[in-house]
Amino acid sequence: MSTPAPRGPVDSSRVPRYAGPATFARLPRLDEVGRADVAVVGVPFDTGVSYRPGARFGGNAIREASRLLRPYNPAQDASPFALAQVADAGDVAANPFDINAAVETVEAAADGLLATGARLMTLGGDHTIALPLLRAVARKHGPVALLHFDAHLDTWDTYFGAEYTHGTPFRRAVEEGLLDTEALSHVGTRGPLYGKQDLTDDEKLGFGIVTSADVMRRGVDEVAQQLRERIGDRPLYVSVDIDVLDPAHAPGTGTPEAGGLTSRELLEILRGLAGCRLVSADVVEVAPAYDHAEITAVAASHTAYELTTLMARQIAGERA
Repeated sequence: MSTPAPRGPVDSSRVPRYAGPATFARLPRLDEVGRADVAVVGVPFDTGVSYRPGARFGGNAIREASRLLRPYNPAQDASPFALAQVADAGDVAANPFDINAAVETVEAAADGLLATGARLMTLGGDHTIALPLLRAVARKHGPVALLHFDAHLDTWDTYFGAEYTHGTPFRRAVEEGLLDTEALSHVGTRGPLYGKQDLTDDEKLGFGIVTSADVMRRGVDEVAQQLRERIGDRPLYVSVDIDVLDPAHAPGTGTPEAGGLTSRELLEILRGLAGCRLVSADVVEVAPAYDHAEITAVAASHTAYELTTLMARQIAGERA
């Protein structure tokens, strides 16, 4: 039985980009196509933040900005929406008053989507959601390699005694055996820490670090090559906190840090992951209340587009 041709975005030569529902990249909803190779799902949740709230509105801001995306990606020489069925799966209705309940809801929703054979492109929300997403992905693939783009380590133990926050997901993920500790990398970290012990603890968990200054000094090609070598042929999960970008490129986020990556550097590193076994990804911490002219949402939409293209190319290659 042949696989039906994917249904792509609304034709912008017939329907203006500013008209109609703001699904990701103007793609069909999941209920309109019945199945998806890549399901784009929003998680409007930000109860786990430690500073500025507002990322609960990030997913829809990314969708609005994604109206400008087009079907052909010249940087990867691919038409992702023709290679695989990508569809917008809507939002996960996570409890905004109970973090534990929200984590359980996100995990169950991810389980359900992954069970259909889809890979997830999740739009956050704050970084707390990475933990339940990783639980679901590891349940399907076993411990995965993690590539974590962020200004911060997010491997702290607790905040105010809480184990589930946007600063703790990857410590919990290591403790729960969700990650392959031979293939863990932070990219773009910078800024002050509570103490040098933060770095010591992070190293003990298995993480390697490529700081934003490393990217500047060594260049994106060398960094991407190093990351590919560390990942190898392992199943890979990519988690992007948009604050990995300098505030000049992403002002709309909850915990900005000076000295970050440019949007060009982030996109080029992602493009350099071609050939890796990307099984799912997220883009989180877009807080549109602090955004200016949708700068952050535009960067996040292109980040999700590059990740989606990587997954679509991989799916097409597996079917060939």
